[in-house]
Amino acid sequence: MNSKLKYIIIACITLFAQHSLAADTTKVYLSLKQCKEMALENNVHIKNAELDVQAAKAQRQEALAEYFPTVSANAFGFHAIDPMIDIGIKDILGNSAFSNNLQYLIDQLAPHLGIPATYQTMWYGGMATVSLTQPIFAGGRIVNGNKLAVLGVDAAKTKKNIAVRTTTEDIEKNYWQIVSLEEKLATLGELSAMLDTLQRDITSACAAGLATESDLMQVKLKHNELKSGQLQMENGIHLAKMNLLNAIGMAYDPYSRENSGSLPHLDDIELKDSIDGLNPPIAYYKDEISVAASQDETRLLDISVAAKKIEKSMTIGEALPEIGVGASYGYSNFLNKDNMNGAVYVSVKVPISDWGKKARKIQRYDSQIRKAENEKEYLTSQIELQIRQLWLNLETSWQQLQVADESIVTAKATVNKLSAHYRAGLIPLSELLEAQTQLRQCMDNYTDNCIAYRTALQEYLNRTGGKIGD
Repeated sequence: MNSKLKYIIIACITLFAQHSLAADTTKVYLSLKQCKEMALENNVHIKNAELDVQAAKAQRQEALAEYFPTVSANAFGFHAIDPMIDIGIKDILGNSAFSNNLQYLIDQLAPHLGIPATYQTMWYGGMATVSLTQPIFAGGRIVNGNKLAVLGVDAAKTKKNIAVRTTTEDIEKNYWQIVSLEEKLATLGELSAMLDTLQRDITSACAAGLATESDLMQVKLKHNELKSGQLQMENGIHLAKMNLLNAIGMAYDPYSRENSGSLPHLDDIELKDSIDGLNPPIAYYKDEISVAASQDETRLLDISVAAKKIEKSMTIGEALPEIGVGASYGYSNFLNKDNMNGAVYVSVKVPISDWGKKARKIQRYDSQIRKAENEKEYLTSQIELQIRQLWLNLETSWQQLQVADESIVTAKATVNKLSAHYRAGLIPLSELLEAQTQLRQCMDNYTDNCIAYRTALQEYLNRTGGKIGD
């Protein structure tokens, strides 16, 4: 090879490598961890759960404010058409001959003296006050109201934890579904390569008169069947990817790579994690009773019982006296006189007629508390049962995975043996093609069992707080 041609080849290889590198830079690789993080940031259920936590915290601050005094400002003013106070002699002395004569004299002299015949005032007036009231005792309702608000925050956070867990479980299922489909697509590619080799061998054999056209047609038909399966699998991968990307809130272009702009094309988004490196279930086992006790659902049951008890205490507080102290200071202008004044006061409120009603209400809460305790006991046992079922599913999935692995080994050995027999002319082509179909089914079954075990393992770890690889 001369040096000029050598340089041309090197240049071509370099340009091809640069083009391949540029194409790779358009790829977007997503790990399962990244998908979970994006889902927790963009998922509407997580956002709403966080808003519920913020609302519960605001309610707690609202309840906390009940400990502090309330300050209020009040203002009042009026202007009457007629005086609100109009007092004459007869209003003071009564209706008598003396008062009538005296009123007559005043009526005669008042216009000459420039004064009214009666005393008139309260044409207008106004007042403004500032008051401060501090509760001293409210039957424990303020204290219990704050306890209830704290439980509300705890309940909102616990529900958010449940929303996070269920959302991540959905993301995991969607993620591994795509991985499963891609593994099956790779299996179809391997079988297609095997058929390509077989087709070349049969073509050569036909040319030498050692095989028939019928054998070649069977291979071509099988090849077309695999192509059809590949197209269906690629369509399924596209749909599953769109479902995952919508769930994590990632924008993409599903139609054209040329018109994608800043958005990655659907085919350029690839998943990084694989289903390899799985350990047996015993590496992750935890006692189901302790696991059930640590569940968020169990915590919600505890909160429900505690809330009913606090509500009962608040009802009892409604039947107890309320005591408060306060002070006020203000300005008033009545009777055409400015006045500044203040006062301190003590307020005591004792309910008298509501004892019977409150007693029935307390009985109602006693029944609700017993009901909540019964539900807690029953649902706790159900949660323990659910943890046991998750463990049994995990063990069963692992056993099925081992069987599927053994089936692949057997199927591959069968295909290799029948391939040799076919080349030796000992068996018809249909038996070899049937063995290849069984190999594909075994490989697909192995992939399904890998995903099933991975999903069952993640569900179990989500409940026990463990991680894959611990």
